[in-house]
Amino acid sequence: MGVAVCGRGLPIVMVHGYTAEGMLYAQCLSRIVAAGYKVIAIDTANHGGTQGLPTGGANFEEYTKLLGRVVDELGIDKAVFAGHSMGGRLVTELAARQPERALAVILLDAIVGEPWDRIVAASRLNPLLLLGIGGVLLADSVSTVPFVRDPRQAVKFGRLVAPMIKGHALNPLHLAGPGVSILRSRSSKWMLQRLAERGVPLVAIHGDRDIVVPLATARSAAKLAKGMVVVVEGGRHSWLLKDPETLPAILREMFDHPASLEARARDFAEMGLAPDATVDEIEAAFYEPDAPILALTPEIDVAAIRPGPRRPRYRWHVEVPR
Repeated sequence: MGVAVCGRGLPIVMVHGYTAEGMLYAQCLSRIVAAGYKVIAIDTANHGGTQGLPTGGANFEEYTKLLGRVVDELGIDKAVFAGHSMGGRLVTELAARQPERALAVILLDAIVGEPWDRIVAASRLNPLLLLGIGGVLLADSVSTVPFVRDPRQAVKFGRLVAPMIKGHALNPLHLAGPGVSILRSRSSKWMLQRLAERGVPLVAIHGDRDIVVPLATARSAAKLAKGMVVVVEGGRHSWLLKDPETLPAILREMFDHPASLEARARDFAEMGLAPDATVDEIEAAFYEPDAPILALTPEIDVAAIRPGPRRPRYRWHVEVPR
C-alpha cells in the first residue's frame, strides 16, 4: 500500500481520484496540515504505490474493503474522510458501512448521487459514453496545469505528476480494474441515505463547471445525506489540483463555523476530550495505542508550513438542499 502522511492531530483521510495518487495532492494537503491536522493520503488499489487486488479487482466493494483494512492497519479509530472523484465514492461507501468511525465525509467532485448513477447505468448500455467521459477527464487533467497563467505552479505540479504519468505509461492495463469498477458500480443512494440516518455530516464541494461529474450530482448527494453543498465558482473537475489554496481556505472557513465547532465539541466529548484538548490528548483518543500511523508520521515543524502568498483563485458559496 502507498500511504503519504504528515502533521499531527485529528486525522483527515484523503483518497484520490481515478488515475491519480495521493502525492499528486501534496501542495493542497500541506496547507491542511498547517491548519493543525494529520493528513493521511492513501493510494487505492492499482494506483500510486499500491498493488492491484488479486481478486475482486473489478468491484468497488472490494476497493472499499481494502481501504477499510488499511485504515484499521494504520490504527485510525475515527477520522474525517475526504475523497476526490472516484475516491469520493470509496469514502462514502466506507462511512456508510462503518458510520461509527466517520467524523464527517467531504466529497470533492465525487461520483456519488443520482445523476451520476444514471450516467453509469446508461454507460452499461453504451460503453462508448463512459469512454467519452474519460476523454473529457483527460482534457480536464491537461488543462489543470497552468502553463501560461502560472508557470511556477506548473513546474511544481509537473514534478508531482511525472511519476504518475511514468507509471501509467509503463503499465497502462493496471487502470482496467478500477475503470471496470466504475462501469459496474451500482446506485449510491443507499450509502447517502445511511449517512443521513446515522447523522454523519456530509459536505459536497463541487466545481460548477465540472462537465465530467455535473454539479447536480453533488446537490443530489447532499440532499440524500441531509448535508450541504459548497459550489466552487468556475471550478472544473480537478480544481483542487489547479489551485492548491482554495480547498484549504474552504476547509478553514468550514471548520471555524460555529456549527462545526459545536459538532467538534460533541465529538470530543464522546471521546472523553475537552474542547481545548492538546495534540497529544487528541492523538491518544483518535488513534490506537502504538498505532503504526504515528510511527510513520515524520517529524516536522508544522509552523514552518505557511499558506502561499496568493489568495485562493476561486470563489465559492454554500447551498443547503431542500
